[in-house]
Amino acid sequence: MTEFRTIELIAAHDPDWRRLPLPKKALVTDDTQMTLALGRALRTALELGPLGPPQLERPLREEFVDWWRSPENNRAPGMTCLRSCQRLSDGRRWQEASDLGSKGCGANMRVAPIGLVRELTPRQLSGAAQLQSALTHGHPTALAASDLTAYAVRRLADGLAPAALTAELRAYARAARTRYDECWLGDLAAHAQDPSPEHFAARGWDECLGVLDRLDAALAEPDVEADPCLATGEGWIAEEALATGLLCFLLLPDDPVAAVRRAAYSSGDSDSLACLTGAFAGAHLGASAWPADWVERIEHRDELLALGALWD
Repeated sequence: MTEFRTIELIAAHDPDWRRLPLPKKALVTDDTQMTLALGRALRTALELGPLGPPQLERPLREEFVDWWRSPENNRAPGMTCLRSCQRLSDGRRWQEASDLGSKGCGANMRVAPIGLVRELTPRQLSGAAQLQSALTHGHPTALAASDLTAYAVRRLADGLAPAALTAELRAYARAARTRYDECWLGDLAAHAQDPSPEHFAARGWDECLGVLDRLDAALAEPDVEADPCLATGEGWIAEEALATGLLCFLLLPDDPVAAVRRAAYSSGDSDSLACLTGAFAGAHLGASAWPADWVERIEHRDELLALGALWD
């Protein structure tokens, strides 16, 4: 467990980040719990036909509330997720349950399954990624970062070379900058103080474009031995989690185990950073990228493999 620890405290137990071990009891964190909840909701929604907001919102609400109520929800979950899921549990409209002031990384740590569903159109991928964020984290930067994260997973799974990824993400963000999809988000923006939905959307995309500048600067002078959080942020917020997860992956695109260890061996939200780094590496290299010993020992192994097989 490296979350909430400084580099110095981590190093006192494991001086070499390249040898950071997987615990013998390989329990997942809240990130994977919520990823599984999203994966189950997505599977249910797709069984009903082409993906749309009503088909996804109901099972997503149910899965998130079940996670909130679960006795296994004891893995340092984020407060925004807990509070929003509590509000979702009383049946109120999700736009009223969402926390519009939160852009925590809980928005995009769980979004990877959406990027793996090849049958989704670009609008469905974007809308679903933003909707799953908005049920808990309604800040426009959380929506944009979730959209970008799912898009990155999709493009890597499609075979895009990692070296070309940041330019594609920048172009995608610029094209989406003032786009607000009312079909997927309803009146969410009306609950904010922005003068228009387009202004609401632009706030989020501009922050993501800013962190992509920091990512490009870090990749221009790569230093795999340095704490990645020093370059692109600690990852407690969505856009920094995206950028730092991408940094760890892009520093070591052909060594997924080292990339995940680099993310976990950091001063920030290390489990979310490792979760995102692993999502990018897995999308790029496939399930065979992971050591058999890891696959055998991981908690929820069978369900993870089943969902992966469904969309691989």
